[in-house]
Order: sequence, then C-alpha cells, then structure tokens
Amino acid sequence: MKLLLRLAARSAWNRRFTLGLMLLAIALSTTMLLGIERVRHEVRDGFSQSVSGTDLVVGARTSPVQLMLYAIFRIGGATNNIGWDSARKLAANPAVAWTIPLSLGDSHRGFPVLATNNDYFRHFHYGAGQPLQLNEGQPFASVFDTVLGAEVAQRLHYKVGDHIVLSHGMGGMHLNDHADKPFVVTGILARTGTPVDRTVHIGLDGMQAIHLDWEGGARLPGLSISAALVRKFDLTPKTVTAVLVGLKNRAQVFRLQRDIADDTTEPLMAVLPGVALDELWQVVGVGENALLVVSAMVVVVGLAGLVSSILASLGERRRELAILRSVGARPRDVFLLLALEGMSVMLAGVLLGLLLLTLALFALGPMLSAQFGVTLHPTLPAPAEIQLLLWIIFAGFIASLLPGMRAYRLSLADGLTPRL
Repeated sequence: MKLLLRLAARSAWNRRFTLGLMLLAIALSTTMLLGIERVRHEVRDGFSQSVSGTDLVVGARTSPVQLMLYAIFRIGGATNNIGWDSARKLAANPAVAWTIPLSLGDSHRGFPVLATNNDYFRHFHYGAGQPLQLNEGQPFASVFDTVLGAEVAQRLHYKVGDHIVLSHGMGGMHLNDHADKPFVVTGILARTGTPVDRTVHIGLDGMQAIHLDWEGGARLPGLSISAALVRKFDLTPKTVTAVLVGLKNRAQVFRLQRDIADDTTEPLMAVLPGVALDELWQVVGVGENALLVVSAMVVVVGLAGLVSSILASLGERRRELAILRSVGARPRDVFLLLALEGMSVMLAGVLLGLLLLTLALFALGPMLSAQFGVTLHPTLPAPAEIQLLLWIIFAGFIASLLPGMRAYRLSLADGLTPRL
C-alpha cells in the first residue's frame, strides 16, 4: 500500500497542472456548498433569535408573516395601524403582564426609525432571553432623545451627544426631512445580531412631535411648529403600528388570541411569533432548497471534471501502466492506483475548500454583518456541515472508481495482448 501511495503521489505530481485545476474546482465547489449551508443556518438562527419572551404580536388584520416582517424585522410596511385606545385596552387586560407599543414609518439615512416607550428597554428580549443592554449612554427621557442600534452608530460614526435628522417615510429627498426638529443621541445599544442593531429608537411622543405639522404624508403648507413649541401640544399617539404582548400565564395565550380576533371594536389580529416564523420559513424554504441544489450541482460538475480529466489521461498513460504491469503490478494494483489518485485529489480539494471558507469568513465576515446583518464567524464545521462533507467525500470515492475500473480493463487487455 505504501508503494501504491508513493506511485500515486509521483504520478499526480507529473500531471500537477491538470490535477491542480481539478483540485481548485473541487475546492471552490466545496466552499460554495458549505458557505451556502452556513449562511442558511445563520439567517435562520438570526430570524428565530430576533425576539424572545414575547407571547403575542398584535396588529391590524393582515397575514401573520407580514405582521412579523414589519413589526419585528422592519421589512415592508403595515397595511393599517391600530388605535391607541385598542393598545391601552390590551395593556389593561388582566391576563397581560406587559405591552410594548411600536410605531414605524420614518427612517434615517436608510435605517428604520422605531417609536416606542421605555417598556421596550425593560421587556424586549432576544436570543435565549437576553435583555437589551446599553453600550453607552441612557434610554431616551425627553421628546427629542434617541437611542441608536449598534450597527447604526458604527456605520454612521455617531456617538452620544450627536444630533441627527429623521426623514419622513424611507427618505431619499431632503423635502421629506424633519430638519426643524433634530434629535440628540442619548444612548447606543450593545450589539445583538438582530434587527435592533439596525434601528433608530425614539419615543412615541417624539414620533408625534415631528408630525404635528404634517398631514397625509406631506407637510401642511403655511404651518410650521418649532421644536420649542411641541411640548405645548398633546403628544399622545393616536395610532401605533403593532404591540408586543407578554402574558402573566402563557397557558392563556390562545384564549387571548381568540378574544382579540373576536373583538368588534377594531379589526385586530394576534400571532404567535414562533408559529409565524415557521410559516415564514415554509415560504423561503423553496429558495433555500434551490440554493442547495445549485451548490450541489456545482460539486457534481467538479466531480465530473475530475473523472473526465483522469479518464482522458488514460490513453496517454497506457505506456506508464504497461511498464507497471511489466514489473509485476497486477490489474487490481493499477485499479487501486487510479482510485487512490482520484480520492487524494478529492480529499485535498475538500480540505482546501474548508480553508478557503475560513479565509473568506475572516475577510468578508465584517462586511456581511454590516451590509446584510448576517453574522458569520470562522468556526469548526457544524454536524450538518460535517454530514455534507462526508457526502462529498463519498461521492468522490464513487467517482474515483470509474477511472480505476477503466484502467483495470485497459491494463488487463494489455496484459493479455500477445507481444510480437
């Protein structure tokens, strides 16, 4: 066996350029497959850990997935708001321990603005029940105070004490800016790896204050209320986008959900975050599977290239194989030689693919986190990734048998051919 390994290594070295290209192809396909698998799991984990300890998300009647997308992930927009009286009635329900009102719609330089109250900092949890922590500063206490998510502060280089201007809607035009009512940064949250990092937080009274002289999404002509005068107005919100609800006893969650749906005062709906997330993944599961199929096909193409390269070289290597037979090599030795060569290239390609993935995560991890909110760190392969690697190696083993069988037959035929 040692002799066969030495012969396989020397034979591979003689064709190092061709096999090197095949090695690179297998490494890149392995990197792609593992990269997609890791991104898929990180995105799924990030979604599932975005909210924790919240029993119900209440909003205007729409699809549960859409309610979760805009209330938790700040994606899309609400079809309708819910009245402030309904939010207060929900908070007064004997079964409810706490509520967090949420109001969305404005932005700051591409980041969503979330208006809420200080219950948000007391009761909102993420991950495995982790509370929000301030990295510096304190929660908002005045009308024009704001608390920034970690990513907002990092990307826009803000610090406590800076002043920022919010934009109506998603912004994009200076005419939509609330430039007459700037906010001061009073706190910056610690990084959570959730949509909280990409959110600008203000008080409900602040959201009401900047829209006193706005109506129907446009500034009222001829009316301008300065920041110094807003405190003379009633800043109680009229509507909110959604309400997060925590119960005293989780066994009552279905009863309260039914009561909210049956309430004739206002058409509302209450969704369980876990159930809505399962529905969301059923929707995006098709895309996930498609990505895996594409990456698997890339691996298959790499294996086909390896097999075709070795098969194509057999005609040129008949003299080499004949010499091996003449010095006593048996047909099965030739078979093992070609199979070992293919398996060696396959194993080396898989290991190189792991190395490339690790280097890519070191280089691109911060950019992916900043641009897409996907946190990827170089780690040891997870069980699912190890299973994929084993399948790749197994497929490489099967593929390596084909050139070996072909060499076996050629070697046997050459050995049976009478020499003149």
